[in-house]
Amino acid sequence: MKIHSVSLVSSNPSYKTCPQETKPEVAFIGRSNVGKSSLINALLQRKQLARVSKMPGKTQLIHHFLVNNQVYFVDLPGYGWAQVAHATKLKWEKMLRDYLLHRPNMVTVFLLIDAKIPPQAIDLAYMRWMGEHHIPFSIILTKADKKHKTVAQKHHTALMHSLQQDWATMPPIFMISAHNRLGIEQLLDYIKLITK
Repeated sequence: MKIHSVSLVSSNPSYKTCPQETKPEVAFIGRSNVGKSSLINALLQRKQLARVSKMPGKTQLIHHFLVNNQVYFVDLPGYGWAQVAHATKLKWEKMLRDYLLHRPNMVTVFLLIDAKIPPQAIDLAYMRWMGEHHIPFSIILTKADKKHKTVAQKHHTALMHSLQQDWATMPPIFMISAHNRLGIEQLLDYIKLITK
């Protein structure tokens, strides 16, 4: 998939005010600080399109990026340990789950997991929840650059072992590094394939 054009179409606090469901969309979720914004910028070949920050919790709305006038890339708020009030976390959680449950044009959710650490209980819980609600998803192991290759492979194996206990059919898994573009082209080709 070649990126010819990108535009931020809307930023919304609810799925009800998101763009009309006339184009396929792929969504990106993950724990706060997993590298979601960096990945989206790498995929779209833009440096600061999605907001990158060392402080978790920067993405607070549902952001729709229209790519090649054909498909939406959707940047969703992170979940987990963002340093925000409990009430705000609950609001973001509802926003996130409502979006995932009520967007019929969403082709898949890319669940981002940090390859430098073992699979976290909250990530596995999100997978189970999406499975229970028949929401299609793929897994992206982020920060899998050469410097962390051995650790990333170890955690990939641990994740595979964990998934095999719960899933009859394994979701697609991608090893990605936004820093050196490892796996970026393969992921773009996959997005092109599933959004035709």
